Amino acid sequence: MKFLQPPDWLPPKGYANGIAARGTMIFVGGQIGWNGQQQFETDDFIAQTAQALRNILAILQAGGAGAEHMVRMTWYIIDRDEYVARLKELGAVYREVMGRNFPAMSCVEVSRLVEARAKVEIEVTAVLPDAIKA
Repeated sequence: MKFLQPPDWLPPKGYANGIAARGTMIFVGGQIGWNGQQQFETDDFIAQTAQALRNILAILQAGGAGAEHMVRMTWYIIDRDEYVARLKELGAVYREVMGRNFPAMSCVEVSRLVEARAKVEIEVTAVLPDAIKA
């Protein structure tokens, strides 16, 4: 994996501008803040985000990958103001679950998500590198 950063640009904070990768692609469908039994345990935005990230990590691990293999992440949120107001908490929970792995990211405010209680939905693309031949 190679991070793509134009030399005269300021470095991004908490994401990458671009990533080049080669290997097995893993596509994680939008994950929301419910558990593996499709039950919400909270209506709190940060707690739902933590659960969505844990769901993503579990799917990546099922494919033999980890957070370090993420190359792209798209967030769909229903409240931009809450997202911005709670960025510090959001950053802490992100690092707790995903470590310091920051793929290319986009974040979009939407009016609603399919599940009425969901406050965030996150989808990920990861690339598991090809085995190096000796």
